Amino acid sequence: MHTLFLTLLVIDAIALIIVVLLQSGKSAGLSGAISGGAEQLFGKQKARGMDLVLHRITVVLAVLFIILALGVSYFGI
Repeated sequence: MHTLFLTLLVIDAIALIIVVLLQSGKSAGLSGAISGGAEQLFGKQKARGMDLVLHRITVVLAVLFIILALGVSYFGI
């Protein structure tokens, strides 16, 4: 059981890294970092298309990563 959880954890970690790297950056440079925060805070823009899909996949993979990490620690003892 420990080996199964560990294998799934490694696969999930690699998938999470790939999905995060596929996401587009929210800002470019220092000026984009300053205005990007304001746009995100006050703007009404929602993520659309592929960005939304990648965001949702990232959330699912992150939750799965936490669950698998807890499973590895539980069955590893």
